[in-house]
Formats: sequence, C-alpha cells, structure tokens
Amino acid sequence: MAPVNLKTIVREFNLEVIADYGHLEDIQIAVADVTRPGLQLAGYFDHFGPDRIQVLGNMETAFLERLTPDDRQQRLDALFEKGIPCLILTRSHEAWPELIECARKYGIPVLRTHDITASFTSSLVKFLNVELAPRTSLHGVLIEVYGEGILILGESGVGKSETALEVVKRGHRLIADDLVEIRRVSDTTLLGRAPEIIRHLIEIRGIGILDVKELYGVSSVKIQENVDFVINLELWDEKKHYERLGIHEEETDILGIKVPSITIPVRPGRNLAIIVEVAAINFRQKKMGYNAAKALTDRVFGPDY
Repeated sequence: MAPVNLKTIVREFNLEVIADYGHLEDIQIAVADVTRPGLQLAGYFDHFGPDRIQVLGNMETAFLERLTPDDRQQRLDALFEKGIPCLILTRSHEAWPELIECARKYGIPVLRTHDITASFTSSLVKFLNVELAPRTSLHGVLIEVYGEGILILGESGVGKSETALEVVKRGHRLIADDLVEIRRVSDTTLLGRAPEIIRHLIEIRGIGILDVKELYGVSSVKIQENVDFVINLELWDEKKHYERLGIHEEETDILGIKVPSITIPVRPGRNLAIIVEVAAINFRQKKMGYNAAKALTDRVFGPDY
C-alpha cells in the first residue's frame, strides 16, 4: 500500500493553497480517514489520530469565531502541535491570522475549497480508499461486457488480447491490456485499471501496439471497472475434463476476495468473443437468480435433486 502525496490531493480536488511552506511534495498521506476536529478544538485529544487530514467546516469555524484571538490561537496551536499533515478549510472560509501563525510555526500546509464540508469529505475519503487500497498486478486483460467487469487470464500467447479486441469491435469497452492493476477497495469489491503509461493501448502479435481509443473512439475504452468475473483461457488439453453443464462453480482468489470464474479451453475454430459475451450474460442471469444448468437438472430429476 503506497501513500498518497499531498500535492496529488491538491491537484485532484483543485484545492487553493493558502500556505504550504514548501512541504506539499514531502507530505505523504497513508490513512484514508478524515477528521473534523471539533472535540480537539474543545481540548479533548484522547484517541486523536494526528496522521489524518483535518477539515474545518461551518461548525468548527463558528466555534472558533466566538473565541477571543488569544484563545483561538491557543486552541489551534494545540491542534497543530500534534503534527497533523494539513488543514483544509471548506466553503471558502477565511483563514484567521492566528491560524496562519500556527501553520507557519509548525510548517503545516493550509488549504481551502469552496465545496460544502459533507460532499468534500465524502469525496476525499472515497478517493483515499481507492488510492490506499491493497493492490496487486496481474498479467491479463480487463474488459467491460454488458456492464460486467471481465478479467481474462491465461498464459502468454493464448489469445487474450485478440479476444479483447474482437469484443471491443462488438461494442464493448477495454480497460486494460497486458497488465491489470487491481485494488481491493472494500471487503467485497475489486477495482481494476491500466497503468497510466499503457492506458487504452493493446498489443496484437504481428501488428504491434494499437491505440483502441483512437481506432474505435472514446466509447470503446474506460479508465477503471470492477472485477466481477474471471475467465481463464487455456490451450485445449485432450486429457482434461472440462465443465459441460456449468453446475460446479469455480472461484479465483484475488487479494482475499473470491471472484466467480470459469475456464475456457482454446483451440482453432472457437469464437472466443461470442463465448465471452455469452459468459457475461450468463453470469448476470445467475446474479439475478436464474441458473440454466440448475433449471435443466430440475426438469430431469426434479427440484429436490
């Protein structure tokens, strides 16, 4: 889990820099939580997390405005001396001279946004949860098919990129080719994206590197998508038994989350793009409560089988 540079947050949320003291690039945020220090301004610092971004909204500023300048500086000094990474003023609130003096004293950046406090803190926490999430990189292809994030895995040369290109031609979207960065953003959700340097690019052996966005337009690509389903491609093995009915469910473990998956054998003559499309539709049907394989067994053996 890599920390987030404070300058990245400033750029992402278009924050106004009131005072930085040359520290923006040096400050790393490693905690996704954000604190509104109402209790701390009242003098209660038990269980206080000094490594969290501090946000002052309407309630905090209204409380501080009722204090005398000396008392206000004393309260702010007690907060800043804890070594907080930065302080952000929402709703374009003015920074009191006492606040600027405390920030200068401890070398702590002061930032400002015009956004309301609730929406800003919600967006900031969501951004930090994604950026600070546990992550891994897999050799594969991530595409969106009928709204489902499909991760295609398999050995090099098995046809992952060619399958993805054909799927994109059929109106679906590419997220990542060759290397997929996957982040665990919650206990049930995996988010995949491409490294920025190869975003929207796809490699086809014999042709080279193609820019999918330039070839098929912006509707053919997407920056990120949930990993909902995994398709494992492997060369056909005559000695191996492959699933015929689809009764037995497979799962692939990614960052501790079990993702539904299937294994598709590859050999000449198989239209993998259509198979991927149908697999995505079948997966959606199962999520909605219909399983064709179970319906067949119910017809043959009865619902109690």
